[in-house]
Amino acid sequence: MLTVDFDRLGLKPGDRVLDMGAGAGRHSFEMYRRGADVIAFDMDAEELENVRNLFHAMKEAGEVPEGAEADVKQGDALALPFADGEFDRIVAAEVLEHIWEDVAAIKELVRVLRPGGTLAISVPRWLPEVINWKLSPEYHNATGGHIRIYTDHELIDKVTKAGRPNDGTPGDAMVFDGKGYAHGLHSPYWWIKCAVGVNNAEHPAAKAYHKLLVWEIMKQPKALQWAGKVLDPMIGKSVVLYFHKPLADEAP
Repeated sequence: MLTVDFDRLGLKPGDRVLDMGAGAGRHSFEMYRRGADVIAFDMDAEELENVRNLFHAMKEAGEVPEGAEADVKQGDALALPFADGEFDRIVAAEVLEHIWEDVAAIKELVRVLRPGGTLAISVPRWLPEVINWKLSPEYHNATGGHIRIYTDHELIDKVTKAGRPNDGTPGDAMVFDGKGYAHGLHSPYWWIKCAVGVNNAEHPAAKAYHKLLVWEIMKQPKALQWAGKVLDPMIGKSVVLYFHKPLADEAP
């Protein structure tokens, strides 16, 4: 279940890519399949070990192009262990809403992105997230839960300002390239979960809708694909923002 549009990101075989906050590795696996040189980065060592094992399994099964490489790296988003301008593409999917010092994390993403490189950031969309918070304090008060609700404008402002020097000159100020929405079918599921109890997995309504989502992911029926495309712009659970880091000769 992918959130980021890799064609819109400009991903190409051979690109060096950082998946920051990779989690279980869903975006890392797809970028590896597309021939990228992928680093899956996260704080959770156990998750990363599972990701590493699947990277090896994919290579042995011949699921990745010749020359593609993938590895994992554990660390802190506020101090990325990479050189300035090391990556061609960066994905940070559903992670900033968990980080208290989000501006510091964004600055690190900008730092390790090369001039001309692209960045995709996804976070929970404002309206579906507000409904979740209103329906259930448990939804966001859990350990490791969401600590803020972003508006599009707020996050765009934070990212586009992240590369600017303290003197206010343009510097490496990021350029906003557009946005998209994803997972329109998933918002109602979380509204149901929040209404009946986030941890009440046995509620009939939650179980029934979960089966629908599993069917969507596993079988990808045309009817649900069409429904998702209709619902994404209206109630998509995630908003995806796309940016690029300007080249030295690019006008601000």
